[in-house]
Amino acid sequence: MSLMINKQPRWLIIGALGVVFGDIGTSPLYALQAIFGTSNLSLTPQDITGIISLIIWAVTLVVTIKYIGLIMRANNQGEGGTMALVGLLRQTHLSQKHKVWLSLLGLLGVSLFYGDSIITPAISVLSAVEGTKLIIPELSRFIIPATLVILAGLFILQSRGTGTIGKLFGPIMVLWFVTSGAGGLAHIIQQPAVLTSLLPTTAISFFYLHPLQGFIAMGAVILAVTGTEALYADMGHFGRNPIKRAWLWLVFPALALNYLGQGALIIQNPESIKSSYFLLFPPALQLPVIILATLATLIASQAVISGAFSLTRQAVQFGFAPRIVIKHTSNSQFGQIYIPALNWLIASLVMILVVSFGSSKNLGAAFGMACSGTLIVSSILLLIVMRAIWRQNIVIIACVGTVLLSIDALFVTSTSSKFVHGAWLPIFIAGVSFTLLSTWYKANRIISHERHLMEGTLQKFVTNLHKNPVERVAGHAVYLGQHSGNAPLALHASLEQLHELHENIIIVTVETTNTPHVEQKQRVTVDELGYQDDGISHITLRFGFKDTPNVPKALEMARSKSPEANFDPYGASYFISRSKPVIKKNKRLAKWRKYLYLMMDRNSTSPTDFFKLPVNRTIEMRSYIEL
Repeated sequence: MSLMINKQPRWLIIGALGVVFGDIGTSPLYALQAIFGTSNLSLTPQDITGIISLIIWAVTLVVTIKYIGLIMRANNQGEGGTMALVGLLRQTHLSQKHKVWLSLLGLLGVSLFYGDSIITPAISVLSAVEGTKLIIPELSRFIIPATLVILAGLFILQSRGTGTIGKLFGPIMVLWFVTSGAGGLAHIIQQPAVLTSLLPTTAISFFYLHPLQGFIAMGAVILAVTGTEALYADMGHFGRNPIKRAWLWLVFPALALNYLGQGALIIQNPESIKSSYFLLFPPALQLPVIILATLATLIASQAVISGAFSLTRQAVQFGFAPRIVIKHTSNSQFGQIYIPALNWLIASLVMILVVSFGSSKNLGAAFGMACSGTLIVSSILLLIVMRAIWRQNIVIIACVGTVLLSIDALFVTSTSSKFVHGAWLPIFIAGVSFTLLSTWYKANRIISHERHLMEGTLQKFVTNLHKNPVERVAGHAVYLGQHSGNAPLALHASLEQLHELHENIIIVTVETTNTPHVEQKQRVTVDELGYQDDGISHITLRFGFKDTPNVPKALEMARSKSPEANFDPYGASYFISRSKPVIKKNKRLAKWRKYLYLMMDRNSTSPTDFFKLPVNRTIEMRSYIEL
């Protein structure tokens, strides 16, 4: 047993290396080219060491101190990420108005992730394939087609899941980081003066001597910290300690050695800036390194795609996004999901980026602006957590906030210069995503309020039932409701349109908690409402925002909890009410947002499919609701 306990953290560390650090770990492939390509700096030893110092200290402050040291301490039952953090804050005693604003802030963070993540597969794979120019220059014209083929294969494989391939991710990334660090170390030994980059005074002196160029360079330095959100978002898979150990023991030292090595190489040979990563290695090793780099960039792309799937599912569960088809690709691993519509949307955008920009250098000019916005969102949420949950002193919060927000503001303002060079595209995608998500969220709140008013209380429904008895037919009927204590609209429709009710009526309310998972024993609650004599009972089903709602399966678990719940859920009839919004003239929501909501509602997955109800035993009824 002790041997297993000792081994488990090691395997978790290797697993974290394969999933968490793919994006930030492949940044050395293109970061320096993008920095020197956009800042118009001369390749003097002082400028080179200054830039390397900026990179190392940006990584130290943003990743090591901000994320590893602070943000990862805030977790929702071990889960991390923007939506998990929003769920954590929604459990506090903050006012409802503040919770709404926090939800919108979380949606902004998710939208910015979407905007920036489409560039990661494009720039990562393209930068790796570009290494072939060093060996066979004649292959240059095939770089774009080869990149498109590799990316197409990656997106096609998404439907098969990543279980088998995922087992190889960790060892490959271990080899990648060891190789990157060793390649850099060889050149540091030849040019030890580059080690002055480790001093913070080197970065400060560079900024003092070149304030404008330094400011512009920061817009590309952010490329060295893209992917930091994965450190937090994937915390639930591995835990904070394995991620922290993997970062401090291997990833951070390897990245530092590699950046220092590239700096030493460029000092020796300024022409090497065109492909400084691959030129760290002797010609005989460049082809194997290119192959390794391609595998590493595919892993980085896989992490981003999986992250987009995971965030989307969480947004759907919270009611921030319309229900869409979500497929599970593994019978044993819960987190492995596939969202066809999102997969091919991302694939299309990535392909367009590769063809439009044509090189990793050009893509680097568009990369990072949305990421800088994500950094600000995470800092704001962290400061709120420090006050609302950790109860930190306001002076400490002010000091932490000043440091973090100053760094974030520097990144945001410096990356804003990239807007006209292509950064408008990820910002545009982020803007469209936020518009869609916020419209769905706001409209859903209005629809939910209107439904609540139309439903009325269950007590009032039973009272009317006593006054106007109807025919009761044999069997069990399950009505899905949205508000506990109310009579579902489908129940009203059965009474008014069918003029009959089943002898046994079970009203089921499905709740999504602010926690990632709900244990099986806490999932079902049979509520004693006092209407058993009327054949009406109520069951509450609770699912976490990372759980998959399966109503019949959950009801099967409830059979032993109460006599009212002791029925075959697969033999019962199900009744659900789908809201049919009708646009009216009111100022609760802009007219264009109402039509946008209607479009999303028409293309959303039906509740029957979403809640895994038996199709041949489910009746959907439409309820017209003013919007």
